Amino acid sequence: MTSTQGSDASVKAHSPDEPFTHRLATVADDVERFLVALLDENLRAGEIARPSRLMEAMRHAVLGGGKRLRPFLAIETARMLGGSEESAMAAGAGVELIHCYSLVHDDLPAMDDDDMRRGKPTVHKAYDEATAILVGDALQTLAFEITADAQWQPDPAIRADLVLGLAKASGLGGMVGGQLLDLTAEGRFGEVSLDVDDTLRMQAMKTGAILAYSVEAGAIVGHADLEQRTALLRYGKALGQAFQVADDILDREASPEAMGKATGKDKDAGKATLVDRLGLDGARAECDRLVGVCEEAVAPWGERARILREAARFTVARKT
Repeated sequence: MTSTQGSDASVKAHSPDEPFTHRLATVADDVERFLVALLDENLRAGEIARPSRLMEAMRHAVLGGGKRLRPFLAIETARMLGGSEESAMAAGAGVELIHCYSLVHDDLPAMDDDDMRRGKPTVHKAYDEATAILVGDALQTLAFEITADAQWQPDPAIRADLVLGLAKASGLGGMVGGQLLDLTAEGRFGEVSLDVDDTLRMQAMKTGAILAYSVEAGAIVGHADLEQRTALLRYGKALGQAFQVADDILDREASPEAMGKATGKDKDAGKATLVDRLGLDGARAECDRLVGVCEEAVAPWGERARILREAARFTVARKT
């Protein structure tokens, strides 16, 4: 069993009128504390050792950066439905670990070959490639460990639902498969041309699947019924698509200093983006359309869905 004994890993109470950016930052702090406790040096039951170099590099990859949007979505969705925020925290932390593992592997020379991430050297630059590969492997398995832990998810049906959803979102039909399609679009395996539908499919897998699952995880923890889960999945898919389009726009317009990583590399590498297919104005219009889809999907919850509506707007308006 994974344990965070001796740490404050709970979710703090929040005012319903709390400004969105403050709420996002406060939840990010909650998530950071949970992750710090998860990645300490203390052995858990069933572990033989926690190699110090591996733990140090895992902390380098995970801690001290990022908006923690994925766990935020899980927590806020569960909160809206009246579910356990501690259970949502663990489910969200699982998604965040998967996200961090994907960044470590994406940055490797064989993939995107990036030197900076979140304003600091990437793991393979700070350590070495072999350590970076093992960090990604360890973060992925730790994500499933925390997701399947009865300490956080006492209901076995919820545990099974969460693990299945995370596996599908992060695996061959989701994030990993989408990454392969992204490499294919670069021409790594022969000349290829992706149209708008192909680009949307790739992005829905590479980026959108994990973001959509983040919302779905909150719905599972919040005991949403089928109709509610369908609406929230529609929200999550639209938000995931909007996030990627906004990311493509930022890659063209934002500075490396603002982003904490190199920008303009997608165009140089020939990656498939909606900015290429639709132009900047068309991509911005698509972001606005997707925000509308998000807002319509959560309309049945009225004011209780305020944070989720604002999350959709934040996704397309962010500058980093």
